[in-house]
Parts: sequence; structure tokens; C-alpha cells
Amino acid sequence: ERTFLLGENESTYIPLGHTHRLANPGKVPLEIIEVQSGSYLGEDDIVRFEDTYGRVAG
Repeated sequence: ERTFLLGENESTYIPLGHTHRLANPGKVPLEIIEVQSGSYLGEDDIVRFEDTYGRVAG
């Protein structure tokens, strides 16, 4: 498990198949730009292991 902070105008790369989670510890609203690549860009291949917003399939 790896935890790190990104500052304003910084980015990171999450390789295909890696489990990841995002949190905003600051007071300023977070804006995320997600870029997908590859031949298939659908969202039906997402696997949710845990989800604060109730999107985990029961």
C-alpha cells in the first residue's frame, strides 16, 4: 500500500489493474480529470471493492 499527496497542478498515473482510492484531505474542492486509453473506454469493466457512495454491487 502506498499513500502520497499531490499538490495543485500535479498528476499521477495508475497502471491498469491496480486497486486505488482517492481522498481530498484539504478544504479546497478537488477537481479530477480522468484520462482513459486503449481500444475500450466503457465503464462497465470497473470493479468496485469498497465505495463510500453506495455504488458497490450487492
